[in-house]
Amino acid sequence: MSLPDSLSHFHGGLELPGHKAMSTARPIGALPAVDRYVIPLQQHIGEISEPLVKVGDKVRKGQMLARPGGVVSAAIHAPVSGTVVAIDEQPVPHPSGLPDRCITIENDYRDEWIERQPLGDDYNNHSSRELRKLLCEHGIVGLGGATFPAHIKETEMHVRSLILNGVECEPYISCDDMLMRERAREILAGADIIGHIIKARECVVAIEDNKPEAITAMQAAIDEDGTGFFQLRVIPTRYPSGGEKQLIQILTGKEVPSGRLPAELDMLVHNVGTAYAVYQAVFEARPLISRIVTVTGNGVAQPQNLEAPIGAPMHACIEQCGGYTEEGCELVMGGPMMGLAIDNDRMPVTKACNCLLVMPCEQLRPADGSHQPCIRCGKCVAVCPAKLLPQQLYWYAASKNFDRCEAHHLFDCIECGCCAYVCPSDIPLVQYYRFAKTDIRNRERERKASDLARKRHEAHQARIERQKREREERLRKKKEMLKKKEAASKAGGKADGATHDGGGTHKAAIEAALARAQAKKAARAAKPADDQPPS
Repeated sequence: MSLPDSLSHFHGGLELPGHKAMSTARPIGALPAVDRYVIPLQQHIGEISEPLVKVGDKVRKGQMLARPGGVVSAAIHAPVSGTVVAIDEQPVPHPSGLPDRCITIENDYRDEWIERQPLGDDYNNHSSRELRKLLCEHGIVGLGGATFPAHIKETEMHVRSLILNGVECEPYISCDDMLMRERAREILAGADIIGHIIKARECVVAIEDNKPEAITAMQAAIDEDGTGFFQLRVIPTRYPSGGEKQLIQILTGKEVPSGRLPAELDMLVHNVGTAYAVYQAVFEARPLISRIVTVTGNGVAQPQNLEAPIGAPMHACIEQCGGYTEEGCELVMGGPMMGLAIDNDRMPVTKACNCLLVMPCEQLRPADGSHQPCIRCGKCVAVCPAKLLPQQLYWYAASKNFDRCEAHHLFDCIECGCCAYVCPSDIPLVQYYRFAKTDIRNRERERKASDLARKRHEAHQARIERQKREREERLRKKKEMLKKKEAASKAGGKADGATHDGGGTHKAAIEAALARAQAKKAARAAKPADDQPPS
């Protein structure tokens, strides 16, 4: 059954002022090459990637620098040709603020590619497993913000509907908008590949109604396709309608249950940027080595969308857009609602970097993190799209009562920031939730490590006990064998005694016979001479 014709809505949400026009006045630009690229090994959800190169190695553009470090992981590739000059800890854009392991490449400006063999339209002759392996080898991750490895999300399944997410609900970000305007055919080609992998029967392209140019471009591409596989759904502009579960509810009227996946409702959601990356992997044999980044805000002279190589420094993107203005005060990676404050614009662009927002000081919260006490007004509850109790979660997170946080479904929070936006006390609620989630995950990781250590210890003790029992069993068997040998030896001694007695009697008989024979011989020798015959 196809998706219903009428749209539904989700609980809460906000109508935010839009600022997308700031960065959509000009087409997507290209970021000029720079001398060095710092490529983090952790740009995705899951295990960190394992380096395949060492310092001093010459690499070519598109070469795999690091392979997936586990089942849930992604490959990392060289954005340029050049020389590996460092593999070390470097500052990276991450909520923890901690450095991470990176590979640094010095650009040789030759732009030499590895040998590539695109599949092209022949992908239809390849199995889902083969295409998923290709996406894994090309480092494709979700570009909507979560960076979940695409080959894991597109596990072997049969779902009814593929939902292509072009909503892009953050008020400043426009990278998906511009991508749909300029590369609609390629996006649909990538979606068709994803549909082939998961055996989808339809693909629904969802776009908010504040993107008329993108809607026109995508509809034209759908009409040109003419297969009937694609359909376009225009939804009302409301934040955070781009959330996976919220979008599904808008399109179907169904809620994805807590802790469950959309696949259980017979559908899968992918970002339009991810579909475009899939197209590049299959039709161009191009790994994920660049992405579209929105550079915007009142603190940027000429806001624009740029195609930036992964690993390029953020300040290069700002400079390409005219540099900072006098109003520029803080750099944020992402949008104002869910973005991450960056204190160093030398950090690299990563696969998760969809926007660089430079905000003026008057838009910022107090730098010292001070806020007023919660007055329990309930505004946060009214706008929460996940139907949570933000004020309760805040109290439990602040008091480190993490068991109660989990009992109140903390991990259903999508960190959209609606609660913090409406809070009259300016409490940075999302920061508390992130802190609690991180602590709970760390505790869970430690618990698993402790359980693993305990199991190993128990296995070690069991092995020692088993070896002890085996040794005791061997000793027991040895003692029993010795006893049997002693018993046999004693029994053998008696038998030998009997044999010796019988042997003595026989010997005596022999000696007697010999004596008799000798006596007869002596008797013959003693006869008189006359008894002898005459000569």
